[in-house]
Amino acid sequence: MTAEQESAVHQPAAERKLPGQEFSGPARIAAAGEAISADELQLAARNHGIPLETLRYDITPIGLHYLLIHYDIPDIDAVSWRLRLGGLVEHPLSLGLDELRTRPRVTTRVTMECAGNGRANLEPRPVSQPWLVEAVGTAEWTGTPLAPLLRAAAPLATARDVVFTGADHGIERGVEQTYQRSLSLAQAMDDDVLLAYEMNGAPLPPQHGAPLRLVIPGWYGMAQVKWLQDITVIDREFTGFQQAAAYRLRKEPDEPGIPVERMVPRALLIPPGWPDFMSRTRFLHPGPVELRGRAWSGHAPVRSVEVSTDDGATWQPAALDPPVGRWAWRGWRLPWTAQPGQHVLAVRATDESGRTQPTEQPWNRGGFANNLVHHVPVVVIEP
Repeated sequence: MTAEQESAVHQPAAERKLPGQEFSGPARIAAAGEAISADELQLAARNHGIPLETLRYDITPIGLHYLLIHYDIPDIDAVSWRLRLGGLVEHPLSLGLDELRTRPRVTTRVTMECAGNGRANLEPRPVSQPWLVEAVGTAEWTGTPLAPLLRAAAPLATARDVVFTGADHGIERGVEQTYQRSLSLAQAMDDDVLLAYEMNGAPLPPQHGAPLRLVIPGWYGMAQVKWLQDITVIDREFTGFQQAAAYRLRKEPDEPGIPVERMVPRALLIPPGWPDFMSRTRFLHPGPVELRGRAWSGHAPVRSVEVSTDDGATWQPAALDPPVGRWAWRGWRLPWTAQPGQHVLAVRATDESGRTQPTEQPWNRGGFANNLVHHVPVVVIEP
């Protein structure tokens, strides 16, 4: 392991405030009635979710796939870039993009969701990227499996965690850091974990992690490190900021919290009809309507989807489309006869592990793993 890797993995991130500079403070909860701040709007302008009408696509077009960038998009020369795999291994590796492309090639369709999806709907609201429900997308990721590379490097008997380091660097809550996340060695050796260099059949675009990113099917997006440059095997639990401080389910700031990992079940409805420009309230004419949408879970395949046309008073089972991949969302549909008046449509998913969406959302300080039932108000008007 190089001195640089040793410092990055084994030492805590530097915590310092530079003269004349302002830093985001500890995670904060908005006061009752507090409006979205300029800082939150700035995040919302840099990052984006999918327009819900584009749930009609089995594979989300690249420009519509949800996007969260913690810091800046790094300026990386793909020709000189190399992936380093080291730490507690017998055979450290260094591979360029062309070398990775000569290795076994796998394409996997994966639904990926931001861990904070739905955060802005919580009350009180955790102050951060103000997601509603659109922070999701499904892409076909192409690359080479991680496990054979780890086997070639031969982790030592003392190996415990595998740390993935991106090239993006910034400050979060006063902590200067390079983005890092980890998996246990057993998790990293899962055959489905992928080092991806293509998205939807095209070279990985800069905003999605070019030249190489980690893809862990079934996990929330924060684990899928972009702009990957180092993989380091260590002999202890990794306690970097993004692993131990961020992305934890906690109600009080001093709690150790439960780590956020796999996606909980969620179903979304493609809003029927057409929208009002500002409010996005949906309007449609009376008559037959096919309600459609998508459902997914990172724990187990989707078992059922239920739809309500009366704000949750009653529920009907929806028909499920054939699966399009173990790790991809699943389409659903239900016929509805729209009657004049105001209605609230709702949808919820249950997976084969028995997990389902709540009608009342358990609250946590980060707004993570929030899978409250999706509600869509509609107004049916005579033509």
